[in-house]
Amino acid sequence: MSRLVTLTTCQWSDLDLEVMCQKAQAMGYDGLELATWGNHLDPKRAATETEYVAYVKGLLDRYHLKCVALAAHVISQCVADDADPRLDNFCPPALAGKPEEIRAWAIESMKYIAVAAKNLGCYCVTGFTGSPIWKYLYSFPQTTEAMVEAGFQRVRGLWLPILDVFAENGIQYALEVHPTEIAFDYYSCKRLLE
Repeated sequence: MSRLVTLTTCQWSDLDLEVMCQKAQAMGYDGLELATWGNHLDPKRAATETEYVAYVKGLLDRYHLKCVALAAHVISQCVADDADPRLDNFCPPALAGKPEEIRAWAIESMKYIAVAAKNLGCYCVTGFTGSPIWKYLYSFPQTTEAMVEAGFQRVRGLWLPILDVFAENGIQYALEVHPTEIAFDYYSCKRLLE
């Protein structure tokens, strides 16, 4: 069996999904990792509306594209970040400036994304966790070990209910270890997993 060569649609989420499918097919890709924001996939609709799922699958089939993973980076970043005004760029406009409402929307959306992935026949969702402690990375003023531990515990508390929904639906969550996340290198990733 050959390996699929897929393209994540994150950078082109402003394009219409059919235009994205046309371009990916023309470039020779086997599939798409659909962004769960912008114009490519509405997570709530894909979790709750069979007609919408059939539309998305039909569009992918028309262009001979597979979808085995969804991308949730923008939404997942909002789960554990604390009161960062830059998140206003990621959330629905009505939530701008309301960090706790942004978090609630992100948590609910991540749960929808797990179900949407199952409905679309995907096995994986890629994304971030956000981090309540990334802002403390610089060493002055001093960051205590207790502050770091509290941040890891906060991420744990926010993410375990989301990951339960992923497990219930048989979907893997692929955390992108990345700067600005609580898991940004080998050691922080190991700590998060522990």
